[in-house]
Amino acid sequence: MMGAGYLALAMALALAPVAGNTAAQVLPTRYEAGHFFATPTTRDGQTLRLLADTGGGGNLGLYWLSAKAAQRLQLATHTCVLPDGNVEVAALPSYRPGQGLPPPLSVFCAQVVLIQNQTSFDDGQLGAAYFKGRIWTFDYPGQQLIMQDSSWKPHADAHTTPMGFQKNDAGQVVASFPRITIRVDGQPLDMLLDTGASAYPTPAGARISGVATVHGEGVASYITRSTLEAWHRAHPQWRLVQQGDRLGHYEARLIEVPQLDIAGWSVGPVWFTERPDAAFHDMMSSMMDKRVEGAVGANVFSHFVMTLDYPRATAYFRCASGCKLATPPPAP
Repeated sequence: MMGAGYLALAMALALAPVAGNTAAQVLPTRYEAGHFFATPTTRDGQTLRLLADTGGGGNLGLYWLSAKAAQRLQLATHTCVLPDGNVEVAALPSYRPGQGLPPPLSVFCAQVVLIQNQTSFDDGQLGAAYFKGRIWTFDYPGQQLIMQDSSWKPHADAHTTPMGFQKNDAGQVVASFPRITIRVDGQPLDMLLDTGASAYPTPAGARISGVATVHGEGVASYITRSTLEAWHRAHPQWRLVQQGDRLGHYEARLIEVPQLDIAGWSVGPVWFTERPDAAFHDMMSSMMDKRVEGAVGANVFSHFVMTLDYPRATAYFRCASGCKLATPPPAP
């Protein structure tokens, strides 16, 4: 759960003026097994590696660096005191022209980078809060991550779907984790839109699912244990892999669904990785506008050029490969 201090701060930032978008910018990026890693280079020639993760942590509208990376870059850090705890922040690294990142829209304690003592993804992360307020294209076939300018228009072939965000009573977004609705087996499922959802397949999981990995890591979509078990009961013919993924502190099951509908497109088959119910029903849902059953990730998005328009709370999906038009759901 978010503390009262975080919510108060998020509301203050929602009210603060933000700069308008500048020209569209292709971020320096490395694409590995379905993940986008931003790779900006500092003026003294050091390259960072930051996972682009719409479902990732961080707050205050900032992107975060590991404490180790901040030390390597010799960034001066500063402790900001919040009602529910302290945060470490720093000034932006000085990047080479044309090899940097769009600066965060928020400035907090006169600083714009959040420092974390822990890191799971190399030097840090472009998390959910950083993407807020702008338009981003994740071009999976082109392997490009683009910040669009305000003149961006969707492609004529793109399909749209709304993104839901947690808001306060005044209608202001207080958490930037996007929710979208997909359909599996004819049923709608509310899910986190998660470009950073990761797979760590066991040898059996990799062999059966065919997930591509770099250094043992690939991309995935997640589903709660209760939904996985409901799918398995209803469709015992759907492939199930015991101990298929090493995500977390146990070896999770994988289940293959034959078809998934997203934004009026159908793709499939799609593998889902089991997660405990509490991970989404409790923890993740506490930061979203509705309860979610899991996360849809880049094993689905890889079929698309996907643009996320945060100001308009709309996602656009243009089919690149392996898609067909979805059958419309029956009228209520």
